Order: sequence, then C-alpha cells, then structure tokens
Amino acid sequence: MSRKLSCLKARKSAVRSIHRSKQARAMMTTDEALSSSDAPLADAPAPRHPPRSNNEPLVLHPACGFALPANWITLGAGCIRPDPRPGPRATKEAGIGGALKVRVEDFIVEEIPIYDPSGEGEHIFLGVQKSGMPHSEMLGVIGRHFSVDEMAIGFAGMKDRAAVTQQTISVHLPVHRPVGELIHPRLMVLWAKRHTNKIRRGHLKGNRFVIRIRNVDPMQVRTVKARMEALAVRGIPDYFGEQRFGYRVNNHVLGLHYARMESQEILDEMLGSRGTPFPPYQQAVRECYDRGEFAAAGEMWGRHDQAERIAVRALARGRDAAGAIRAIPAHTKNFWLSALQGAVFNATLGARVADGTFCKVLAGDVAIFTGKGSVFATAADASESELADLAVRCASLEISAAGPIHGPKMVAAEGAPLAYEHAALAACGADESMFTPPALEGDGARRPLRITMSDWSVDAGVDDHGGYIRLAFDLQKGAFATVLCREIMGEGVESSEPSRDGD
Repeated sequence: MSRKLSCLKARKSAVRSIHRSKQARAMMTTDEALSSSDAPLADAPAPRHPPRSNNEPLVLHPACGFALPANWITLGAGCIRPDPRPGPRATKEAGIGGALKVRVEDFIVEEIPIYDPSGEGEHIFLGVQKSGMPHSEMLGVIGRHFSVDEMAIGFAGMKDRAAVTQQTISVHLPVHRPVGELIHPRLMVLWAKRHTNKIRRGHLKGNRFVIRIRNVDPMQVRTVKARMEALAVRGIPDYFGEQRFGYRVNNHVLGLHYARMESQEILDEMLGSRGTPFPPYQQAVRECYDRGEFAAAGEMWGRHDQAERIAVRALARGRDAAGAIRAIPAHTKNFWLSALQGAVFNATLGARVADGTFCKVLAGDVAIFTGKGSVFATAADASESELADLAVRCASLEISAAGPIHGPKMVAAEGAPLAYEHAALAACGADESMFTPPALEGDGARRPLRITMSDWSVDAGVDDHGGYIRLAFDLQKGAFATVLCREIMGEGVESSEPSRDGD
C-alpha cells in the first residue's frame, strides 16, 4: 500500500550523488555542461514582498466578500464576488489543523515523467531542482543562461514556489555550441540529455509529493491515516487549489477582463489601488499608477512582479492600454484564462460536494475514465439499469463524473449536470462565448470531479524544527496536493507564503 520512507530518502540521496558524480559530468557534451553548484540547498532568501505569517488572521474582507488577510486594503468601493478557491470539504469531521510550507524543505514535489529523452534531437532536456523559486524566475534564469527566448523553453507543469521541486525542462538548441555550467543558489541541473521534441504542458504522468504538516500534534497520526484510507476509497474532490488564483485571489478576474478584451480594466485591476484588496506595502506603487507616474511605478515593483513591471514600463514608453497588455508574456495571459476556467470548475464541483453528488455519475453527466482522460457522455434520460451500471463502475473508481473546462470542443453535459454548470458560469460572471478563440488558445476539456491517490504513506516525528506529520503520495497530473491536505487539516489551511505567479 505504501512506499517505505527509506526509499524516499534513498532516492533523494541518489539524485544528489548522481549530480555530483564524475559519470554525470562525463555524459554531457560541450553544449550540455550544465551541472550546478554542489553546495547544499540553501533556504530561499527573504522575498521583497513579505509573506503572510502563520498568525496573521484571515477575515471575510468587506471589499470582496471572501477571506483575505485582515490588514489588506483597497481605495475603491470594492466588488462582492464568489470566492473561486476550493469549496466545501468532502470530509465531514473537523480537521487536525496545522501549517504547510513552514520551510521549503517541508514540501517536496517530484515530477513523474511520461517518457524519457532519446539522446538525440534539437532540444536539450534538463532535469532541474529548484528551491523556493517561482516558475517565472526559473524560466528567466534558464533563458538567460542559454540566451534563448522564453518560447524556446518547454515544461510539463508549473511547480510550487515555496517548495523543493524536481521537474524536466526542455530548451530548443538546434546548434551544438559550448555552454557553461548553470550555477545558481536555488536552481540545480541534475542531468541533461537531448530529445527530438519540446516538452509541452501536460507531458507528465503525475507528481510525487512528500509533505510535512507542522504546528500539529504528531500523536494525531492515527487519525490522519484513517482519513487517508477513507479518501483512498471514496476519492478526493479535484478542486483547483488556491495557487491557481494568485496571491490576491484575482487571476480569474484578470481572465474575465481578458476574455472581454478589456485592456484598461486589466491594468486598473493589476496595477491600481481601487480593485481587489492588496497588501498595504503596495499602496505607494499603486497610487503612482493611479496618478499616471508610470516610470516611477516601474521602478517600485519587485522582481517577482513580472507582469506588473512589464505592463507599467510599456505604459511609460508611451504604449496604450492594449499595447501594454500585448507586452505581457503569453503564458501569463493564458494563465489568467485558465484561472477563470478553474473558478467555473470549482463552483460546479463545490455545489456537487455540498449535495453529495461529486462522487456519483448522474444522468446527463460526462464521465471520465480514471487516469486515462477519455470521456463519454451519458444520457439525461438514462434507464435505471444504465444508471445502476454507472454506479457500480463509479464505486470501483473506474470512472468519475467530469466537470467543465470550458472551450469550443468541450463535450457537453445534459440535464441536471448541465444546470450545475450554467449556475457556476453565472456565479462567475462568465458565459460560454468567452471561451473561444482568439482569447482562448485551447479546445476546452473535461476534468474529473474527484481524483485518486496512489503509493501513499503516513508517519510522524519530531526534528529540530518541532513535531510534524508527514504525508507521501502520488497524484495524477493537474491535481493539487494542497486540496488533499485541506481534507486532512480542515478549512483555513495555513501556508507560510501565498503563491504570487501560479506556481
């Protein structure tokens, strides 16, 4: 049922020893000499924008109507809207409490690849390990090292910022040329090998997580194990985690404006002082934007505020609102739209968790095969025998109901499931016409309302930083480990740092 902890330690040790070995260095050609410093991983330096501490309270903020830090402000009238983050828990018992990501080493993610590089081709595949580093910063470091544009870099998924993560990155380098070692205190190259194609989003099987829950009584480990066993049988609500919506919980708002092609509204929400509440230390830079002092504002945004800096500096160079939005990288704008899709999905799933139907396939549902992604539609007027067969297959975890990731080629639901989806669209202020080209590049899809975990284990202990309960498990691609932790820990899961760029 579970993987031994000793295996995890051995794997981590093996990865580092491979990185240090002469054999690993010898396998690299002159354009693949990329190994990083052998120094131990250092803690991430303090960010320019201080994170919310674990004792800073969250309140229902009057300007937006959902939970944010109590001291966050907005100078505008505010706008009450639904919280896009995960809705009701499937676990009815109270959570054990605790905190996640107290230290970056407490949250370890290892990407499970879907294929191995062949050794030949125009792309260099890099196995990289980053610690306390945003995804956008990692792309910048790699791009500058290889002197390539961001579009030449491929990745299967965006990993957590406040974590130690391992994944495979590709760099398009058709011409063999000398490249020096990539040395960075928070980014290591573990191996390098060529392949014929670029890594695309979704080119992974899943992710392995090893997570320490802190500020908790280790003696609760028996309770945690029992709840993990229940989740393994029933499945876990497949919410998009709060990371999808950004540290201000407004990525979906930016996506809504982008889908409507409202460039000025995007800039005002992202840069100004009258939109979604923001941390007090941002008041000065946001008021600079309000006054039209774009050059000054461009100097005040931090290094992690990539989209903000790019947009306001474009304005300072004389571009209009639409030009400033065009200057923002495509992956950022696509992420806004994916956040809007995620908000609609979460609203749909939340309603079905609340009434107990998330782990059932209803008449009219689109069903999805577990771990495969292929779907089939069920009829709104399905017979009793057909529904009984679906119930058996659902109980065995062979299939699950699938919620909407809206797009032009998404398979449509019928009947009661379609009514859930229409209600979610309305709650988010969206409609199906927004999820079409040119704003949306993808086709749309179906995402399971629940996920399963595999190869899981639970243990507990005490180290130099206090007591902890450790969870280890594999999840399929696209699933959020923090959502599983929320089922164990309860509402208001504490994290040392909110995500700033969707990591």
